[in-house]
Amino acid sequence: MNKPVPQSTFQIEKLFPQPKERVFAALQDPTKKRRWFAEGDGFELQSYELDFRVGGFERTFFRPKGGPPMTQEAYYFDIIPNERIVFAYSMTIAGAPLSASLGTMELSSTELDSGKLGTRLLYTEHTAYLDGNDGSVSRREGTEQLFVALARELELHT
Repeated sequence: MNKPVPQSTFQIEKLFPQPKERVFAALQDPTKKRRWFAEGDGFELQSYELDFRVGGFERTFFRPKGGPPMTQEAYYFDIIPNERIVFAYSMTIAGAPLSASLGTMELSSTELDSGKLGTRLLYTEHTAYLDGNDGSVSRREGTEQLFVALARELELHT
């Protein structure tokens, strides 16, 4: 019997006090992205590669401390500098398929409450959970944590 394939779609809007050029730089620069995306607390990073271009890829091999090995592999379909990134990515856990996702990041300049110009990032993700388990709550929470890490990166590293 085939496992069901639960699916979910979610959006997250995040405001950053930095201009969109700085936010985009943290998404495309391998050193910056590795720091906020791949080197998270509670995880052991085995390897990270980023070839940021249309047709390029991102590969992360990691494991939760004391947990099974995991992979995240992405492919970039569309990149408009400082405006938009469209990509697909898959994840595995202990070698078994976990999920396949399509993600879109849209960046726009926006006036913040302070009157300063900042960046509005709108992230949309559609995911199919290939292991048969609905992981939508944990996926959204994990993505929100990544954007907190991105905000920290932007605050600490100019």
